[in-house]
Amino acid sequence: MLELRPTCEHCNKALPPDSLEARICSYECTFCVTCVELVLGNVCPNCGGGFAPRPIRPATNWKGNNFLGNDPASTAVTHRPVNSQTHARFSAEIKTIPPEKR
Repeated sequence: MLELRPTCEHCNKALPPDSLEARICSYECTFCVTCVELVLGNVCPNCGGGFAPRPIRPATNWKGNNFLGNDPASTAVTHRPVNSQTHARFSAEIKTIPPEKR
């Protein structure tokens, strides 16, 4: 089950469970759309993968207790600002490869 991390790992912007700005990689590294596009160039600094919009977990119990009230979002903040020079070196070779081919 997705953790639904509460903030962007780079800029620490709040990303509540219903945020349309949250982006995740396949390991759930979580960043805001601005950082993904302007800082990271759609390359996860932790794994090299691409990002996708984070799904929204229903706030209402529509069926089977599958909702935020039963499975709340994480409150653990992971704030690890990315060094832009280090990331540029890391992503230089892979940023031109489409995420689905990395």
